[in-house]
Amino acid sequence: MSFEQLKLKNQLCHRLYMASNSIARAYREPLAALNLTYPQYVVMMALWEQDKITIAQLIDKTAIDGGAMTQILKKMTEKSLLAVIKNEHDKRKRLIQLTHSGQALKNDAADIPKNILCKFESVDPTQAKQLMQLLDLVVNDLTSHSCAENKD
Repeated sequence: MSFEQLKLKNQLCHRLYMASNSIARAYREPLAALNLTYPQYVVMMALWEQDKITIAQLIDKTAIDGGAMTQILKKMTEKSLLAVIKNEHDKRKRLIQLTHSGQALKNDAADIPKNILCKFESVDPTQAKQLMQLLDLVVNDLTSHSCAENKD
């Protein structure tokens, strides 16, 4: 038996792993200039899109684990990029709101997506959009479906 199914060259997961690592490396320098980690950048993008949202909404938008989100928010509060405030309508809930510094950082980050996309020399914009759609399908399938034990 040759075990072709166990060769790295045949693994979608390994290609995704390599792509993820490559993307993380590509973002490292531009985000370092903003004093942000990639997860912090994801939080900032979510808040630039919709500010003053609950922690639960932020977790839902970013797909960042709740425990990790707590640590990210703590670090970003220390950097004065956001504040955790009480919800006026429900005192049990906390809202995340950008500070002036956090809002101003948006201007500094505006060119990052374009600068990262230009590194995709072999992928045209249509293919990039298709890749995003395929990855959305992968994420959806892996988070909401399971394989049947005995397929006919």
